[in-house]
Amino acid sequence: MSPTSPPVGRRERNKQEKLERIMAAAGALFAERGVDDVTTQEIADAADIGTGTLFLYAKTKGELLLLVQNAHYSRALDEGRSAAAAASGAVDGVLALLAPVVACNRAQVDNGRTYLREMIFGDAAEPHHAEALRVVGESEQTLIDLIVTRAGRSEGDAAVLARVISSGLLVAMASAPTAETSVDEILAVVRAQVEAILRGVEDDERVPAT
Repeated sequence: MSPTSPPVGRRERNKQEKLERIMAAAGALFAERGVDDVTTQEIADAADIGTGTLFLYAKTKGELLLLVQNAHYSRALDEGRSAAAAASGAVDGVLALLAPVVACNRAQVDNGRTYLREMIFGDAAEPHHAEALRVVGESEQTLIDLIVTRAGRSEGDAAVLARVISSGLLVAMASAPTAETSVDEILAVVRAQVEAILRGVEDDERVPAT
């Protein structure tokens, strides 16, 4: 007889329902007006809870944005993994992985910039910040796997190169000159960076040892 999970208690069900309402309310308001123009009171009202209850789930508006956006970025990473598996070559594989992440970041430009700022400079002790870093860590591990299998580098070398690519991606997204800068324009910058990084790897392999 296979073991069964214990039934979820009423308190846990209520917590989950409130969390879902908060995510839906914050997500809709942030998408419509941008994080800077939405107040926590408006989010609490839309979720039909008090502000005190809201702060039990996220202590700041930045953490609320992380709560909402982490799920979007996680789905974008899953989409990128599938696209990378279908792409050929190291550069195309890396770009296929990163393209959905860039699209997610640019879906609402102000939210995307605030998300990056909160992810880099937010409180590492907060759970939603930790979750954002976990998603980044997963993306870097996927980059490592791509570089090992398609560029023939060691795990250690690939880890360094993956961090360089990941850092370049963050800078490219955060420093897009205008709100009208397109996903394709950002990806063109990222492609040039990735090609330079991986071309350097290939050049290293062609230089004979002295």
